[in-house]
Amino acid sequence: MNLKSLNFKRFNLKNLQPQRLPPNTLPIWRDLVKDLRLCLVLLIIAAVIGLLSHALWPCLVIALVLFIGLQFRAFYQIYYWIRFQPEQNPPELSGVLGEILYLLYRYQRQEKQAKTELINTIARAQTSISALQDAVVLIDSKQHLEWWNPAAEQVLGLKAVDVQRPVLNIIRDPEFAHYFENLHDYPNGIKLDSWVKPQHFIQCEVTPFGDHEFLLLAYDITHLHRLEQMRKDFVANVSHELRTPLTVISGYLEMLGEQQDVSARWQRAFKQMQQQTRRMNALVNDLLLLSRLENEELTNKDQVIHMASLLNELFDDAQAYNSDYGHTLNLHIESHCNLLGSKLEIASAFSNLITNAIKYTPKGGVIHIGWSSDQEHGYFYVEDNGIGIEAYHIPRLTERFYRVDSARSRDSGGTGLGLAIVKHVLAQHEGYLDIQSKIGQGTTFKAVFAQSRLVE
Repeated sequence: MNLKSLNFKRFNLKNLQPQRLPPNTLPIWRDLVKDLRLCLVLLIIAAVIGLLSHALWPCLVIALVLFIGLQFRAFYQIYYWIRFQPEQNPPELSGVLGEILYLLYRYQRQEKQAKTELINTIARAQTSISALQDAVVLIDSKQHLEWWNPAAEQVLGLKAVDVQRPVLNIIRDPEFAHYFENLHDYPNGIKLDSWVKPQHFIQCEVTPFGDHEFLLLAYDITHLHRLEQMRKDFVANVSHELRTPLTVISGYLEMLGEQQDVSARWQRAFKQMQQQTRRMNALVNDLLLLSRLENEELTNKDQVIHMASLLNELFDDAQAYNSDYGHTLNLHIESHCNLLGSKLEIASAFSNLITNAIKYTPKGGVIHIGWSSDQEHGYFYVEDNGIGIEAYHIPRLTERFYRVDSARSRDSGGTGLGLAIVKHVLAQHEGYLDIQSKIGQGTTFKAVFAQSRLVE
């Protein structure tokens, strides 16, 4: 694509527009006086000649016609210059028309300078974009391909003949089509199997701009995908291999702890080892669950989950877990809608949110557990009146092993994977986790589900 194929309207011309002249009436009056003086001189000469020849009025009319003719001649010179000789210097004129011609010439030069700067800016931008290894594609308001850099031909397989063809006719991947038509549902873009290179993967991100136009960025993430897969396989394999030795260790510790001839000192040691073994076993189980969630190996997501029944079960479990904390638990079922998904996964995610609220709320707190819906979403929420969470922690809470307070998390026996599991469960159910918190007032964890997941 050459430079002319770019449409100037796509760029912000605000800083490149020619500067308008400030209002100043003095030059206008000065030039107007010149024109009036010329008209007056012609009239005086005509009057003198008219008085001498006893033809005053005809001479005055001739003077006015001559003055008007001179003005028309100046108008014609301006027209001829604009129409046929705009690149040359303007004709020399005096009076108001001369001042107008000067202003036009000055504005023309400023506009030419601005256009030159704009073209240079576009050229630099195009050169820079062309040097990128990532694909950059401009899509017009009709969703037609308008321009792309050379990398797009390697990453997306675009060809010169694809100019002005609909983007969805060129990139025919159904996942990309759904993404392009529902951009607001994919804030981080979408990962796709490459249709250009087998066993490669690309990340696509579409950003709307201008007048219903789009910028498509695409880049090869095969290396990152393989590293991520290696990490998942490593975690899954190590976690699986740890289960057997942990089971053996736990069994022997339990057997030794029940021996009557063991001293109290060793019984305390065995009890502590059992506690740590159970904690390690919980960590391994969470890692395995998270690994299966990432690989989408669990049950299908189209079961009808009866939310009232599920929440009552979770509430009973929470009451039992709460016996050591003394919180006041309240259950609010404000919607009759049920949820489509995997009951096992949803129960695990909701249970994580509830137990987190119980564990991290100071004793004697108040915790609200609820289910509600509106015309667009379904909401499961857990609200506590605990100490709250600093705002800078919130974006990272769903990261693996991220802890707001490491010492407190160790005391509570948490694995640091609970919210990561919740995030993955919700993502697989067309949902997301919304966290609102204020220091000293408490925290609300809200699982938000799309309307398509709700059933009566």
